[in-house]
Amino acid sequence: MAAAVPVGQAAGHPTAVGQATGHPTAVGQAAEHPSAVGRARAAAARDSWAEAYVLLAEADRHPSEALTAGDLDLLADAAWWTGHVDESVAARLRAHAGYVAAGDHRGAGAVAWWLHFEYRCLGRPAAAAGWLHRSRHHLEHVPDCPEQCFLAWTDAEEAQEHRDPAAALAAARRMTRIAAASGDPGLVALSRQAQAAVLLAEGRRAEGMALLDDAMVAVLAGELSGMFTGWLFCLALTQCMEAADLARAVEWTDAAMTWCEAPWSQHVRPAEPRQAGPGTADTAIDSAGEAGDAGTAGASPSVADNPFRGLCRIHHVEVLDLLGAWTLAEDEAGRVCGEVMADSLDVAAEAYYEAGEIRRRQGRIDAAALSYAHAHELGRVPQPGLALLRLAQGKADAAVTGLRLALACHSDPRHDLLGRARLLAAQAEVALAVGDVAGAETAVVELEGLAGAGGTPLLAAMADTARGALALARREPALVPLRRALAGWLELRVPYEAAQVRMLLAAADRSAGDEEAARLELAAARAVFERLGALPDARRAAALLAGRRRHALPGGLTAREAEVLRLVAAGAKNRDIAQALVISEHTVARHLNNIFAKLDVTSRTAASAYAYAHDLIPAPAST
Repeated sequence: MAAAVPVGQAAGHPTAVGQATGHPTAVGQAAEHPSAVGRARAAAARDSWAEAYVLLAEADRHPSEALTAGDLDLLADAAWWTGHVDESVAARLRAHAGYVAAGDHRGAGAVAWWLHFEYRCLGRPAAAAGWLHRSRHHLEHVPDCPEQCFLAWTDAEEAQEHRDPAAALAAARRMTRIAAASGDPGLVALSRQAQAAVLLAEGRRAEGMALLDDAMVAVLAGELSGMFTGWLFCLALTQCMEAADLARAVEWTDAAMTWCEAPWSQHVRPAEPRQAGPGTADTAIDSAGEAGDAGTAGASPSVADNPFRGLCRIHHVEVLDLLGAWTLAEDEAGRVCGEVMADSLDVAAEAYYEAGEIRRRQGRIDAAALSYAHAHELGRVPQPGLALLRLAQGKADAAVTGLRLALACHSDPRHDLLGRARLLAAQAEVALAVGDVAGAETAVVELEGLAGAGGTPLLAAMADTARGALALARREPALVPLRRALAGWLELRVPYEAAQVRMLLAAADRSAGDEEAARLELAAARAVFERLGALPDARRAAALLAGRRRHALPGGLTAREAEVLRLVAAGAKNRDIAQALVISEHTVARHLNNIFAKLDVTSRTAASAYAYAHDLIPAPAST
């Protein structure tokens, strides 16, 4: 799943408190000043930040007159938009001093709030806390004004962090009241988004999504400034993915990328190279040398004048991944690392993780491991992907441990429902692979609870898939949940997961004595895997499809490995197999690793399906 966008980072930096809210620092003074500064103000008013930056930076280096506090504030905005993060902070510090000298508490309070968020995004929490305190000090005795919307928003976020939903909702509603009084459409839309965030976190999905839809109408209708448009796109896309609302994520991601790819002004001095990860875009996602020049391929003419491109593109990567457009998704992940700024390392980390997921499923094991390592280096716990990679490598203990720790750290699903659901689905798969049926049951039950609470088709399909796999491992009726899962994935147009379910269905059909249905499912799964480039899965489907009775053991299995596989298919755990064959559990584990490697499978369920398909054991009674 994608990383949440820090509010200060996504904000486009605060023309909201100046230009957008009618504060005297606004840029509408251009007519009185036909100078370079006046032209810069006019450029900013039409969101031509690159042009504004060039004009203001030059005026600051060679002043005919000193820049005002408002001009410095504007220079900070323009510097942020064009990728000059350090210059943005430096200019905003000077702007704050200017507002204080002029006794302008609204201006000083607004700039202090933005410094709080800039320092927070740059990983300096102490400085961030100090500037937030100073912002409150400046604005505490000022009557309600637009600048206080942002303090109310901060109050809502802090209350959520302290698990005080009543206080969070009260703060969000205060923000809405102040925004409505200001008459600014951007603040009104943002306040609705803030309320939606609180409601969604409390499981009030219908109310929260209704408010989010309301806010997004203003975005899609083009009613807002560039700053508010980018801000709301980033926040809404994050919330949709975390809430597992794939339909909204697809719709809004498409709209966001259309907006992001529109050409903006080219009059800009190039920003310093954006080191968003362990290397540049050319060496980061493509460090394994397999994907080409993904960091620059198809790039828009300028990425320095719209920092929202990378922040929105990571959600585009997630959507493309689910929809099976893996080549494009991997290319887009490379572009993310070339577009995000130094204060967006969490976004770059998510890009590495998504690239790792694609590479793992395509069987590019070394490249996947490297991508996960880069994601971890940037602070993203690379789970559940890394656990599934370890399982494929025969390192089941590492897979079990990694998922257990990840779930312990991700104990509150309210802020990322899809993230926890993915961890639980992987835990169920790994538990079945190691014969821990009870552990799989625990994971499936919680996953079903999340699906019931979340109320989205994506979560329902995940829960049905896990329940079907568990039933198959128990040799219980599995056709109903698996067919329901397949219908869900097909409706969502998520091809890889649908093909995986078809593999399980083939085993269930064969167990029920329906050989024709099993062959149809395997053929359909194989075609999808081949189209996606999921070669290990394609080879497994092909082997099962071609399976037939023969004297030699299939898959190059030894006689002992066949004995172990028969017991696995019967539901025996490692300890039971060791006792039955009078060998050690360590030897059983070694045999299982060899079996998985020879059959190109990663779970006991898949190995059992192979055994049934190749007549290694008699088929169980019809379900």
